[in-house]
Amino acid sequence: MAEFKEISPNASAGARLLNWVDNRFPASKLYKEHLSEYYAPKNFNFWYFFGSLALLVLVIQIVTGIFLVMNYKPDAAVAFASVEYIMRDVPWGWLIRYMHSTGASAFFIVVYLHMFRGLLYGSYRKPRELVWIFGCAIFLCLMAEAFMGYLLPWGQMSYWGAQVIVNLFSAIPFVGPDLALLIRGDYVVSDATLNRFFSFHVIAVPLVLLGLVVAHIIALHEVGSNNPDGVEIKGPNAPKDAKGHPLDGIPFHPYYTVHDILGVSVFLMVFSAIIFFAPTFGGYFLEYNNFIPADPFKTPNHIAPVWYFTPFYSMLRAITSEMMYALMACVVGAGLFAAFKSKLSGFLKAVAVVACAAVIAMMLSIDAKFWGVVVMGGAVVILFFLPWLDHAPVKSIRYRPDWQKYLYAVFVVVFAVLGYLGVQPPSEIGGRVSQVGTLFYFGFFLLMPWWSQIGTFKPVPDRITFEAH
Repeated sequence: MAEFKEISPNASAGARLLNWVDNRFPASKLYKEHLSEYYAPKNFNFWYFFGSLALLVLVIQIVTGIFLVMNYKPDAAVAFASVEYIMRDVPWGWLIRYMHSTGASAFFIVVYLHMFRGLLYGSYRKPRELVWIFGCAIFLCLMAEAFMGYLLPWGQMSYWGAQVIVNLFSAIPFVGPDLALLIRGDYVVSDATLNRFFSFHVIAVPLVLLGLVVAHIIALHEVGSNNPDGVEIKGPNAPKDAKGHPLDGIPFHPYYTVHDILGVSVFLMVFSAIIFFAPTFGGYFLEYNNFIPADPFKTPNHIAPVWYFTPFYSMLRAITSEMMYALMACVVGAGLFAAFKSKLSGFLKAVAVVACAAVIAMMLSIDAKFWGVVVMGGAVVILFFLPWLDHAPVKSIRYRPDWQKYLYAVFVVVFAVLGYLGVQPPSEIGGRVSQVGTLFYFGFFLLMPWWSQIGTFKPVPDRITFEAH
C-alpha cells in the first residue's frame, strides 16, 4: 500500500482537495504522464490535428447519441415517425439529429486523414506496430457502428442498404445462409433486425470502441509520438537535457493543447456551416431516399451505401466472373514467382505448383459473389499488416524517392475514384475502372515489400528539422 503524502495545513483548500484525491487516485500522476510531462516532437504540422479531432467527434457522437436515444423508438412500426418527431417537435431535436448525422461523416473524414498521415510518415513502423493495429481495429469498429446506426432511421435507403449488405454474408460457403439469418434475426430485414442493430449501435460497439481508443492512446504514449521526419526523440541515442527530457520534444500541455485549439476552431466552423446550411451535403451525408419511410415492397432504383463505405463497395462490385480470371492470374503468377525466385528445394517448388492449382480449383468452384465479399473485407484487413509490408530503410515520405510520393498521390486518387463510382449506378465503363482500381489498391500493399525498397533514399537527419509555422 502506498504511503499517503502529507501537505501543509496552511495550503489552500484546492491544494488540500487535490492532495486528498491523489492519495486515493493518481489524478496528478495521469495528468503529468499524459499531458504536462508527455514530451512530443516539436515539429508537428497540420496533419497532427486529426487525431485530436477524431477524439472530439467521438465525444460529439456519444453526447448527441444519448439525447437522440431519449426520444427514438427502436420499433419498425414507429422508428421513422420517432425520427420525424425528433426533427419537428423535440426542442432543438433537428440540431441534435443533424449534429449526429454530420458527425458520422466527419468522423470518417478525420479518421481517413489521420490514417493517411500515418501512411505518409511511417507511423506504423517499429516501435508503433501496436498503435497502428489498435487504430485499424478502431476503424473496423467504426465501420460496424456506422453500418448499424444507418439502419435506425428506417428509411428506404436504410432498409434496402441493410438488406443488400446482410445478404452478402449468405455468399459464404456452408455457413452463409445461417449467418445471415443470425444477423437479421428473421428471414428479411425486420423489427428483429432493427432491435439487434439498435442494441449493438448504442451499447456493445461503443463500449468496444471506447476500450480501443483508450488502448490506442496508452500504446501511443508508451512508445511516444512519431513526427514528420520519422526520427525518434526518446531513443537511447537521442539528445536529452540535464533532467532527461528530449531536446527535440516539448510538453504536450500547454503547447499542443493550444496548437490543437486552432484545428478544433477551424473544424467547428466548417462543421457548423454544414449543419446549418447543408446538412444533407447534396445527398452524400443524408440520402434523399432516406427521408421516405422504409417500404419492403418498393425497391429504390439505385441502392448504394453512404459515401464512406463506397470505395469498398466498388471493390465488391468489381469482382465479376471475368475479374476472377485476372485475380487467379495475379495470385498464381505471384505465388510461382516467389517460389522459383526463392531458394526452395525441388520438392517444395512442386508443392507450390500444386498449391497454386488448388487455389485455381477453389476459386472456380465458389461463386464470384463470395470472392467479392472476401475482397471487400480484405481491403480493410490488409491494413493491419502494413507494419510488416513496408521494408523501406526510412520511415517518412520526406526522405523517400520522389517517385514514391507520386505513387502515394495516385493511391489517393484511385481511392477517391473508387468512392465516387460506388455512389453511381453500375455501368460498363465504371465497372472496368473499378476493376483496375481494385487491382491497384491491393497491388499497392501486396507489392510494397518490393517497391518500398527501390530507389535512392535521402539521408535522414540525426535530429528533427523544425520550421516555425
